[in-house]
This record gives sequence, C-alpha cells and structure tokens, in this order.
Amino acid sequence: MDRQRRSHLAHADHPIAAPIADESVARLLDRAVADEADRALDLGCGGGEWLRRLLVRYPWMRAEGVDIHTAALEQAREGAEESEVADRLVLHEMDATVFASAHRFDVVLSVGAAHAFGGLLPTLAAARELLAPDGHVLVGDGFWEREPDAAALSALGATWDDYADLATTVDRVVADGWTPVYGHVSTAGEWDDYEWSWTGSLSRWALDHREEPDALDAYKAAAEHRSQWLSGYRGTLGFVTLVLRRSP
Repeated sequence: MDRQRRSHLAHADHPIAAPIADESVARLLDRAVADEADRALDLGCGGGEWLRRLLVRYPWMRAEGVDIHTAALEQAREGAEESEVADRLVLHEMDATVFASAHRFDVVLSVGAAHAFGGLLPTLAAARELLAPDGHVLVGDGFWEREPDAAALSALGATWDDYADLATTVDRVVADGWTPVYGHVSTAGEWDDYEWSWTGSLSRWALDHREEPDALDAYKAAAEHRSQWLSGYRGTLGFVTLVLRRSP
C-alpha cells in the first residue's frame, strides 16, 4: 500500500498525526497565537489538521501550509472547505526545507516533521528564517523517556543518538537561541490513544474492505506496527511539543 494512503487511513480517527489529545492541541495553539498574530505557517503540514483547527479557532488569521505529498494536501484542502476556512488557507506542494516567503509569519508550526529537516535543531533553523521578530514557533518531536533497549531501537528503526532525554532536548533548544514559553509532554494516555487509533483505524479499514487489493497489506501493516509499539518502544519514546520565542 502507498505510504501516504496508509497514513491517511491510519489517522482517520486521530487526525492530529502525533500523540496529542484535542484539548492539548487547543491549549498549545492558545499559547502560540498572540492577540496581534495574523499569519501562520506549517512546515510539513500533512493533512493540514493543525492549520484547520487554528483557522477555525482564530477567524482573523490566515495560514499557509507546505508539504511534498499531493494526497495530503488534497486532504488539507477538503478539510478546510468543510470547515469553511479555505479562503484563508494557501497550500504549497514542495519540499518544506526549501520553502521561502516574501513575508514573515507570527506563528510557525512543525509538529512531527523534524525528520524532513534532519532533526529538531535544523527544523528550528528553518523556522527562524520565516518567523516574525516577536513570533512563536510551535514544534513537536520525540525524546527518550528512558534509555532505549535493542527492542525499542529495532522497532523504531532508530539509533540511540537520534533523540536525547527531555532535559537534554530542551537544553539544546535553549542553547540554540530559543526560550520555551510553554511546553507539553504527551502522557501515556495520549500515546496509547494515538497508537490504538492508528492501528485500529487501519485494521478496521482492512476488515471492512477485504475485497480491496491493499486490504491484506494494510492489515499486516497494522499488526506489525502494533507489535512494534507494544513490544518495542511503548514507554521508551516520548513526545514533547514546545512553544518557543527567540531569546534576547
């Protein structure tokens, strides 16, 4: 099955493609959007769920999203039209690492897309170039909740130095010239809801569409992912979402 189609199906019940609950998403947006903010940008926007919620929540704002995947951007367009915010959203089909703009943005988001930039700090470097002087960055990435064992690293296809612990992760961000003004560490419950939704949505689609050529592949992918999570990285991989401003 095409990776983008699989992702679309797996996130049907959890459109925020990260282990973050709806109330946490709303709180993070409230901390990132100042009263005078009017432009937002999502680097690696995927299906556009963060931007859709932002535009619904703050009806004076305009937003742009950047992603390389056509199907994801089509999903973002459809979601924006359904929520009647499409007139305030511009989508760019291109590599987020080379996106440039003539204007700066009051909020720059990039949640769960650090792999596209080569890590958290390169993601922040890209955001810095597009951020208004007093703007906020909302960025989310993984960290090690505990020392990863061989099973966790194998399940994630990761190496030990792909992430650091939470304190080291935040220290690196601060040393890079950023000040955290808010943060959210995904709870075990948020992780479980995300993973059960991911595997469950994909499994349900496969069971309901047995005649589809991709059904068996989808079913196997869900089963493999569930095993990797439960027997591999559950309780080891954490996720932190930070609201940042430039340090003086």
